[in-house]
Amino acid sequence: MTTKAVGIDIGGTGIKGALVDVDSGELLTSRSKLPTPAGGSPSAIVETVIELIAKMGGVDKKTPVGVCFPAAIVGGVTMSAANVSDEWIGLQAEKLFEKALGREIHFINDADAAGVAEQRFGAARKVKGLAIMTTLGTGIGTALIHRGRLIPNAELGHLEIDGVDWETLAAFSSKERENLSWAEWAGRLQRYYERLEAYLYPELFVVGGGVSKHASEYLPLLNLRTPIVAAELRNNAGIMGAAALASGE
Repeated sequence: MTTKAVGIDIGGTGIKGALVDVDSGELLTSRSKLPTPAGGSPSAIVETVIELIAKMGGVDKKTPVGVCFPAAIVGGVTMSAANVSDEWIGLQAEKLFEKALGREIHFINDADAAGVAEQRFGAARKVKGLAIMTTLGTGIGTALIHRGRLIPNAELGHLEIDGVDWETLAAFSSKERENLSWAEWAGRLQRYYERLEAYLYPELFVVGGGVSKHASEYLPLLNLRTPIVAAELRNNAGIMGAAALASGE
């Protein structure tokens, strides 16, 4: 198996990538980033990914490429779309990228990629049972890792509590939109994580997303039976997880 692979992380505002040592998780090139094209159409995003890989240098046709994307992905088909064009819904996205790049790729949900990275290289690497990664941003992304294996496309950000899709109240975007204090927001997170505990009994929660750098402001306010920690890999998690999965590691 190869020890290096390219990881590409597609987001609603930016597309970033690097060449990764999949044994250690170390980035072998500096992280490159380009803006996500306005509208987020498939053709425009594919062109941006091609440009991003070209910027890295030293990536030959034998180097595995992993791409993570903000959608549920089944058999290489994007079943949803978040902060990108609705053209992605029902699209044979993996085949689209493979044709454009002239190589096979591994295409995966962005939260799943981040969860895999945290399990292999970050905060969840010592967990023997179930770890749940949650990314708190515009919405809530989730990844389930059981005994080191990913259970893909777990859209648990959309848990319904009191008849409400709780993502709409507990994502970090709701804190910003409603100008909530850390304590007010933590109260909403408390109900969300309690519900996950009631259904799944995990060994660890890992909290990612940009707000994870402020974890000391809100994680101590939660009262859970499950340990809950901030993600360690921050903005590189998607890149690292996509690369690791592409390599077959």
